[in-house]
Amino acid sequence: MTQNQAPTPMEQPAMVASGNRSISIGLPACCDPFERRFPLTPESVNRLVESGFVVKVQSGAANVIHYNDNQYQSRGATIVERDEALKCDVVIHLAPLSAVEVKRMRRGAMLLSMLQNGSQPRETITALTDNHITAIAIDLVQDEEGNHPFADTLAEIDGRAAMSVASALLANSQVGKGILLGGVAGVVPCEVTIIGSGIAACAAARSAIGLGAMVRMFDNDVYRLRRAMRELGPMVIGSALHPNVLHNALRSADIIVATPMRNGYKLSSEEVSLMKQRAIVFDLKNEGSNAPSIALGSHNLAMGSTQDNIGEGRLCFVNVGQTVPRTAAMALSNAMVTLLSDMVGVERCMISTNLQKGVQSGAYVYMGKVVNKKIAHQCGLRYVDISLLSQLS
Repeated sequence: MTQNQAPTPMEQPAMVASGNRSISIGLPACCDPFERRFPLTPESVNRLVESGFVVKVQSGAANVIHYNDNQYQSRGATIVERDEALKCDVVIHLAPLSAVEVKRMRRGAMLLSMLQNGSQPRETITALTDNHITAIAIDLVQDEEGNHPFADTLAEIDGRAAMSVASALLANSQVGKGILLGGVAGVVPCEVTIIGSGIAACAAARSAIGLGAMVRMFDNDVYRLRRAMRELGPMVIGSALHPNVLHNALRSADIIVATPMRNGYKLSSEEVSLMKQRAIVFDLKNEGSNAPSIALGSHNLAMGSTQDNIGEGRLCFVNVGQTVPRTAAMALSNAMVTLLSDMVGVERCMISTNLQKGVQSGAYVYMGKVVNKKIAHQCGLRYVDISLLSQLS
């Protein structure tokens, strides 16, 4: 450049702010004493962070599954207070939130939770609609083949956990009889009667067979029973719900497992009276409706709490899957990461408002409207078809 030549301005890179922001996922601690499971492990949080999500975990939220804050922080999560976790774009809280906490959520956010047997307080549903929260029951979400990845996983865990808990209870001379589930040479093994032949029933049967028990399975859906028998093999005795056959099985059973069935079946008070004293009953529908005449016992007793022993009576255990919350967390994490990845926008800066068909099946509040018939009827609110709302979004 000569002395009289003016300097030529050159382009210089500069930082430019982007209008996009990462989706935040909040994991508040569960305040429900009957819900011990947690939706995400540190490993699954790391996968979400690497995909561009911001994950905020309430301090101490995962202590129940024996993961501490440092383990989540080292995998990219931010440890926050409860209010900040509730203000995220997506809040994951397996038990239903109270109306007060729903009002603390960001308007237009998304809530992923369990529907808890289809019952929700009216004030909670009203708070969700007023705040335009998209509320999705993960236990109702379907995949492309019509399966329920969350509900099916939890059902399998319930079936496995029931046999694990039953074995411990039988061996405990204070609560049970002080006997082995499978017996030994010269001692007859325990008998297990399973009502139903779905995922939970088959999982319970596999565990019982593995422990050496004698297993009988009943169902009023013969085609479903046939599939289960083909899968489980000749070690399980299968039968339709013939009254005489069922009653004989109930008389000799040490463990009775009632599982969800398509046509449903409730054990009457007369059938309960046929059972042995100190027979151990599990209701894997988790609401006690399969055996309404038996006193309910929570998972706390199954885990050896200081509650009264069964004594000479009978106790129906519900929520047995809560005894293994860490296993549930690991299983739920796989499905949760897939679900969240499918729902985000192409630029990973927004949750898609036009829910996929399988996710639509789990939505119960959408765009400020109740889109689940059962919830609308229970709360006395107007039901709106979600397919109509999704066409307008």
